[in-house]
Amino acid sequence: MSQFPAFEVIPAVDVQDGEVVQLVQGERGTETRYGDPVDAAQRWIDAGAKTLHLVDLDGAFEGERANADAIDAVVDSVAVPTQLGGGIRTAEGATDLLERGVNRVILGTAAVENPEIVAEISETHPDSVVVSLDAKDGEVVIEGWTEGAGITPVEAAERYEDLGAAGILFTNVDVEGQLEGVATEPVRELVEATDIPIVASGGVATLEDVRALEEAGAAAVVVGSALYEGEFSLEEAQAVVENQ
Repeated sequence: MSQFPAFEVIPAVDVQDGEVVQLVQGERGTETRYGDPVDAAQRWIDAGAKTLHLVDLDGAFEGERANADAIDAVVDSVAVPTQLGGGIRTAEGATDLLERGVNRVILGTAAVENPEIVAEISETHPDSVVVSLDAKDGEVVIEGWTEGAGITPVEAAERYEDLGAAGILFTNVDVEGQLEGVATEPVRELVEATDIPIVASGGVATLEDVRALEEAGAAAVVVGSALYEGEFSLEEAQAVVENQ
């Protein structure tokens, strides 16, 4: 995925009910709200973001896009690449988003239930599909992190690499949204098992976490709660890896 020539820190703009939120371990009812998505996106771009990570959280839970207007407004307002996940269940839906201006679509449940969708989209839009592998206790989980898929992240990543995925977004649900630190070993295992970029997500609380994921071989890290809560700035996070 040529979009990541160097390690990148990507701010998350997760949208629920039209607002930016952060959840704890992906559970509804745990959200902290951070206002308008366009305002948040612009804030991160002003701070130097080179890519934005957009998620339709209601779409992830309900299986169909629920915050299309809010996310479309973000895509229309920014000049940096965007990657979007949440509620994208069909090749047609993914293609529509790519043709509308989203740079990469993130497929989770759809890719697990129908792996060939990755090849189908990639055939007409190469390097545009990132497969989201969310893991609890070493098992890939789907349907908004509520159901086990019976496959390990490494097994899944190898499958999707063969089908043309441009990268893997790996979220460790065990540490997601808690600001308690990252687990680098699962990331390292994925990096060693595949030749496509691994984008890490989940649990980043400190600048040391950012550095640890870069050292584990991740191509990028998605950061949400730590940035919104001011644990560190985007500039500080990018500098910690650029200045090694």
